[in-house]
Amino acid sequence: MRRRSSFFQEIRLVHLLFFLSSISIPSFGQESQRIAFENVRVFDQSTLSLSPAQNVLIENNTILQISKEWTQEMKTASAKIEGKGKTLIPGLIDVHVHLVFGSLSMVEMMSPGLNQEIILDKSGKGAEEMLLRGFTSVRDVGGPIFPLKNAIDQGKILGPRVWPSGAVISQTAGHGDFRTPQERSRKFFGQPSRAELFGATFIADGKPEVLTAVRENLRFGASQIKLMAGGGTSSAYDPIDVTQYTLEEMQAAVEAAEDWGTYVTVHAYTDRAVQKAIHAGVKCVEHGQMVSEETLKLMAEKGIWLSLQNLMEDSPKMDPARREKRKPVLEGQKRVWAKAKELGVKLAWGTDFLFEPELNKEQNAYILKLQEWFSPAEILKMITYDNAQLLALSGNRSPYPGELGVIKEGALADLILVDGNPLEDISLLAQPEEKFLVIMKDGKVVKNKLD
Repeated sequence: MRRRSSFFQEIRLVHLLFFLSSISIPSFGQESQRIAFENVRVFDQSTLSLSPAQNVLIENNTILQISKEWTQEMKTASAKIEGKGKTLIPGLIDVHVHLVFGSLSMVEMMSPGLNQEIILDKSGKGAEEMLLRGFTSVRDVGGPIFPLKNAIDQGKILGPRVWPSGAVISQTAGHGDFRTPQERSRKFFGQPSRAELFGATFIADGKPEVLTAVRENLRFGASQIKLMAGGGTSSAYDPIDVTQYTLEEMQAAVEAAEDWGTYVTVHAYTDRAVQKAIHAGVKCVEHGQMVSEETLKLMAEKGIWLSLQNLMEDSPKMDPARREKRKPVLEGQKRVWAKAKELGVKLAWGTDFLFEPELNKEQNAYILKLQEWFSPAEILKMITYDNAQLLALSGNRSPYPGELGVIKEGALADLILVDGNPLEDISLLAQPEEKFLVIMKDGKVVKNKLD
């Protein structure tokens, strides 16, 4: 018990230093700021269509008015953006990112010189580029995210809203066991691994350790918990087919998360892993490309979210062993997308780029891969409104109170003015530099090509 206590004290110290440095004093008494979009066609997720010409008034970070008329309140706007009949859509949402792991190569991750300053610099640049691609909100499903999130929220770094999971929680020899061959078990030898000290992972075995790991992440602001429930393609020790964590361990994580009003999502590909997680009470499954129709029916029946990706077929820089492990996942993903839609499973979309920073610029292009199963309007709804519903599953643990993924009065003002009609040409979403004329996050214009 003393060894376990010492381990978590070391982890707390690393996180606490960042937590204390993140505290800022809020400002009060600022005058309200109003920005008006004139003559725009607004995407309506309920009808999967664009409205006739509308005017949209933003006050501070909220949509105050939507009107066909140019109202008296709109006349008081401090800035006017002339839409000229172009399309206004909600900010894009990616519900499966790793802002840190996606900004560093494996060589950089393993470098002896890696430190928090380097991590924040590289992931900060990645976060800014992501926002300028139109992704105003993301769910970070594992990694040392809290310092970056704090810096974004304080305005020190430009980036999207972040729903953080914190360190992934993994059993020994699980998908989140990032130890090198030289690193021995902390439980037996008393030394936390490098990845654990960086806040990338918790290796937690047994109900007491799982409870502590979940509560540690919640203590530092996790909006949901990420648990590794099965084998993975980017990990060294676990075959893709293995099931991880006992039912009791997963139930402990679910109970601890639900006591804080939030949920557990699991990394899992196979029927056995996914079904065990569902029986344990999880609300969301990441991946699932190898599940059967029987499991998808269970998910639809119980209202379990499937956070699915459409992974690339290959990458020249990918390790050959990882490429081999991915084969059954790639074989299953086309079948699962189609069958999940047919059965009415709650579907969300994400990218899941890992350790290949050059891939990040393809984030928008990956949206287009959905055309095999969805219409342009369905795609736009999924990557805005539907993904926002999954974010809302965090309840009171959501770091940003308010409604996202929709353009209506009272919703948060995360918006993109698109040059063209994405319901007619969905490829516009893959051209953010040219076609995203205005990007607004939290009522603030972060890009304006019309100036």
